[in-house]
Amino acid sequence: MANVIVDKTFRFAQEIIGAYLFLREHGHFKLADQLVKAGTSIGANVEEAQAAHSKLDFVAKLTISNKEARETRYWIRVLDRKELLGENQSMPYLKNEIEEIILLLNSIIKKSRENLQ
Repeated sequence: MANVIVDKTFRFAQEIIGAYLFLREHGHFKLADQLVKAGTSIGANVEEAQAAHSKLDFVAKLTISNKEARETRYWIRVLDRKELLGENQSMPYLKNEIEEIILLLNSIIKKSRENLQ
């Protein structure tokens, strides 16, 4: 059975790696490092949540993932300049997908917290 958030965050991480490599090719090493750290951490924490030992642990891992997603959204906004990633072909995908991931994580976290009650 497919898991939408696991699949979305994995595909997103792959695109982030592409943007990372593009930034490094153009000499933006520190910005590239910031983007790849936050952008790949989203899916890593979602993956960890799949093996959570409790519902509370599940919520905690997804909350970390949500924070990383918000940080990633910040870096995408910072990098949305012509001389950085603004004209990169992956930028529209990254901008749209990070919004969807944040909304999905918010929904899963909210529903999971309600189920804890």
